[in-house]
Amino acid sequence: MLITVSLLLVTTAMSAVMLLVLTSLADSKVAGIREWGTANGVAVVALLLFAARGVLPDLLSIEVANALLLITASLMLAGYRRYVGQPVPWRLLAAGGLAAFAGVVVFHHLHDSLALRVVAMSAFHVGICFGIYASLPKVADGRLRYPNAFSRMAALLLGVGHLCRGAFYAFDAYQPASLLEPVIANLIFFAIGTLALPALSLGGVMLANARVLEETAYAAEHDHLTGAPSRRAFFDMAERELARARRHGNGLGLLLLDADHFKRINDTYGHGVGDEVLRDLVRRTREEIRKIDYFARLGGEEFGVLLPDAPLEAARDVAERLRAALDRSSQSVPTAPGVAYTVSIGLAMLEKGEDFAGLMRRADAALYAAKEGGRNRVECAPRIGAEPPNQSAGAQVIRLRP
Repeated sequence: MLITVSLLLVTTAMSAVMLLVLTSLADSKVAGIREWGTANGVAVVALLLFAARGVLPDLLSIEVANALLLITASLMLAGYRRYVGQPVPWRLLAAGGLAAFAGVVVFHHLHDSLALRVVAMSAFHVGICFGIYASLPKVADGRLRYPNAFSRMAALLLGVGHLCRGAFYAFDAYQPASLLEPVIANLIFFAIGTLALPALSLGGVMLANARVLEETAYAAEHDHLTGAPSRRAFFDMAERELARARRHGNGLGLLLLDADHFKRINDTYGHGVGDEVLRDLVRRTREEIRKIDYFARLGGEEFGVLLPDAPLEAARDVAERLRAALDRSSQSVPTAPGVAYTVSIGLAMLEKGEDFAGLMRRADAALYAAKEGGRNRVECAPRIGAEPPNQSAGAQVIRLRP
């Protein structure tokens, strides 16, 4: 009996620790944390009541303790369902929980049988564990892959364990007087029952932590206003693409684009309208560039587009198509009626031995030339060492259709 009581107390301590960990993650707003935390708080009370069997009245150590354990299991499933954005089947959980609790009451007061009480509780836990397993996606990406696999496997194994536990007590001749009896089979199945919650809680903590890290990384690498990748993420990608271009000898183009007269838009219509212009620019740019291109906000109204595996003519086509798509001079922004804008674009192609800072300087000079040349146009930086045209401050003009 001492072994089983010790196991209950250890599990109680683990649930208390999980409660503290989940409480520390509450501010993250990750869905499911509230349910998992509440489940562990309820479990602490339930496990203490189980451990006090023989000291407290049976009503507390059997009916109340099992009722709390049913609530705990329901909340665990609810947490996982909320985490993956699925509806919680509260009515089904309530019906299953009431049926299991009715079994506990009947097999305590009308036909006293601990084995059948175990069967009733195990049947409910089988449904909970398999429900968690079915709710989680088979494959998760990035940081969620391992926590998702751990949680699915834990739920599946615990479901099978509870199934075996219920079958053992339903069909075996062994009829324990108490779950706290130190019999080997009893101890094994007792451990499955008591350690299920810490295992599922650990999976929840791992998933919540992975989601927090994922959201933090996304916030660090994306602009909060437009959702476009940030300057830092752009430069990280640029270094990788630069190394790849050098390794394989492929072309790498860089577009720098800037919303024309953006300050005038802010001053005339307000910064809220200016924000709508930037969001519109980002949305339309994403629709026009190739899937392999990388687009980011570099600051203010300036954006960059990396063009991997692009020869000069292909880069020019992308730049022209993008400029035309962003020409809102005759069609206002949908979310800001009456407001129009255009963009100027500077294009530079990576040359042998050039670093990314040099590529940026040449693209920036081309962008400046496009601004000086009248805006709503694309200009291409000349090759290194080539004589720049007199007309455009070191950039070669690409004459575009009006």
